[in-house]
Amino acid sequence: MLRSLRIKNLALIEELTWELDEGLNVLSGETGAGKSILIDAFSLLLGGRAEQSLIRDGAAECLVEGILAVGPEVDALLEEAGLEKSQDGELLLKRSFNTQKQNRQFINGSPATLQVLKKIGDILVDMHGPHDHQSLLSTDKQLEALDAYADHLPALSAYQTKHREVLRLGQEIQELESFDQRNLQEELDFLDHQIQEIDAAKLSPEEEEKVDQNYQIAANAQRLMEMGNTIYGILSEQDESVLAQLARVQRLLRDWQQIDTTVEEFVHRNESVIAQLQDLTRDLQDRVERIDLDAGQLAQLEERLNLIQHLKRKYGSTVEAVLTKAIELRQRREALAGREAGLQQLRQALILVQKERDQLAGELRQGRNKFAPKLGRDISQQLKDLGFKQAEFKVERQDLEVPGLRGQDGIEFQFAPNPGESARALRSIASSGEMARVMLAIKTVLAEKDKIPVLIFDEVDANVGGETALAVGKRLRRLADKHQVLCITHLPQVAAAGHVHFRVEKNVIKGRTLTQLQLLEGKERLGELSRMLGDQSSAARDLASSLLSQFK
Repeated sequence: MLRSLRIKNLALIEELTWELDEGLNVLSGETGAGKSILIDAFSLLLGGRAEQSLIRDGAAECLVEGILAVGPEVDALLEEAGLEKSQDGELLLKRSFNTQKQNRQFINGSPATLQVLKKIGDILVDMHGPHDHQSLLSTDKQLEALDAYADHLPALSAYQTKHREVLRLGQEIQELESFDQRNLQEELDFLDHQIQEIDAAKLSPEEEEKVDQNYQIAANAQRLMEMGNTIYGILSEQDESVLAQLARVQRLLRDWQQIDTTVEEFVHRNESVIAQLQDLTRDLQDRVERIDLDAGQLAQLEERLNLIQHLKRKYGSTVEAVLTKAIELRQRREALAGREAGLQQLRQALILVQKERDQLAGELRQGRNKFAPKLGRDISQQLKDLGFKQAEFKVERQDLEVPGLRGQDGIEFQFAPNPGESARALRSIASSGEMARVMLAIKTVLAEKDKIPVLIFDEVDANVGGETALAVGKRLRRLADKHQVLCITHLPQVAAAGHVHFRVEKNVIKGRTLTQLQLLEGKERLGELSRMLGDQSSAARDLASSLLSQFK
């Protein structure tokens, strides 16, 4: 659910924070007060287009920030995008854009792309009305809705597993069939060359570091010997060498000890230092003697390093990757060498898997044929209660020539709002008021199955009144049992259905027009419902109170 929304410098809104309820949130207010701006804010937060004209006059930047309660499906999306997961099930989204056309978005404080925001929006929110976030206009989504209604998801999952296997086998067969005999031999020869090139190098994972180290020593042998001899001289050979100086120190310490026995520890410690330095000089001399000045060895090491680098450029970024590539090349050669036998096995496997897939597709089709008319009737009944007394809603199924990921069926929602008119595709409905009520009817029927948790309705009450308006309110209230619902309304019958009621106001403060939001409770809510009824009389307040009582 959407817990809160913070808006700054968006159109007529200077700064506003909106705390939402988990049930039905209704927004009312005079025409032009700015209710649609709040919907624009949601759209921006979920990756909608950021128009420069939306920035408040005189401001340099617009900011929209929202806190959402989310589930594991959003965490999976964030993990896939390399972003931090939600903290205790809460997600912080932030979107800003300025007059310099700089657009930034953040998820849990980390920079994110608009694509990720849009994906989150697709999972969490459906907007219905004069907006373009209407998932059920997509025929794929319509088929998905029918399958959810009919509890087809396990059967669909089984079908999709087989369908993906058919595609994989078909791809393997196509690759093998694409080789004629000449091309096949050329490919085998090339693979043999690559395998032999790697094998001849006799690589080992730990070799590169060792060869590189030996090369550095060989390339700097003369300098290393000079440094070693200099160090040896400083420690041992020179008249004033370190060991000679320490020997002198030892003699003085022993003379001191004859007078003051407490320095015996110093004598022992100096003896230990002398012994360690003597070991160091011996080891250093031995190491210098083992440094090889052979130019031939240097050339061999350089050649070996060049070979390793050449193979890494061709086959992988590391020696381990090169060795792994050799395994893959061998496997491919074996597959091509046994091409005919492999093709025969693949074709037989494809026939078997296609048969299994087609059987599952047939079972899906039977279920869809059974439930499509039932879904159409259920939605039609809801539409009658929403003011379309003689409307007809159909769920039409068509055969597809080529099986797809959802089977071999196409689905089209069709709607005939008036008797005597032929049903048309749902996406061709022009009236946003009609569309909103149709969506409300569909969502009511699918409420138990619909995975999208937040529903936003704008102009859902267009061109309705009386009992139909009350029916719209009841439908929204029922949807709020399973979803968080936000509804902009001009009708008191719909506003009374809300678990919470907000009024959007447009005020002039210090010469500037501001849109503000107020939570209505008690007498203030009765007053707003009375205003929506068109009267502030006691009779209007009684009617408003009666409307509220129907939803307690």
